[in-house]
Amino acid sequence: MIRFILAFFLIITISCSDKNKSKGVQHTVKKTENLIAVLDTIWQKEQIPIRLRDSLITIYGAESKEAAVYQKEFRENHVHNIKKVKEILDNHNWPEQAIIGEQGNITICNVLQHADQETREHYIPMMRQAVLDKKLEARYLVRAEDRIATDKGELQIYGGQMKYYPKTKSFNVWPVYDPINIDKRRAEIGLGPISEFLKGRFDFEWNLEEQIERTIQFEKERLKKQE
Repeated sequence: MIRFILAFFLIITISCSDKNKSKGVQHTVKKTENLIAVLDTIWQKEQIPIRLRDSLITIYGAESKEAAVYQKEFRENHVHNIKKVKEILDNHNWPEQAIIGEQGNITICNVLQHADQETREHYIPMMRQAVLDKKLEARYLVRAEDRIATDKGELQIYGGQMKYYPKTKSFNVWPVYDPINIDKRRAEIGLGPISEFLKGRFDFEWNLEEQIERTIQFEKERLKKQE
């Protein structure tokens, strides 16, 4: 009889333990799914207006009223998106990729890329640590660093930043440090050739001779301002 009672309590204890573990797993899965869903919504709200805007720029021009409609929508959405991304980073540090997926990393980096200079500089140390911890690919970090450099009026290193030049009413690559060796630098961090990137992303033709000249001119003007 005593053995039966002990066996009964043992079964009950194991059963309760398994239920608690199951609840813990379910809670973790639910939390993961929720974070992925949140970031997916952010991605859609950030990117859809941008893609529509860019399509209309191709048709009507960068200063067109048609493109301005979606630029306004993007800006309004971004206010909410960057707030949510800040909450995620401040509460979780940089999340593990197992929790947010590769698309989650893309979304966070994309929204940060569109943020103001102060916000981007604030999270650069966290991005660097995430790269060291293998949570984030280096290419996202260098893209952010290039953006910060261009906004400071400095040469970019990897060539991912395009700018609109009102004087010529056209887009061009922000001047690059040592354009001759840019593909070598890009390859070192796992990026493809600059010509392929620009063609695929912006339908822009990379002209090495032109970019060398633009870099030389940029440096001359920068040094003149420092005199």
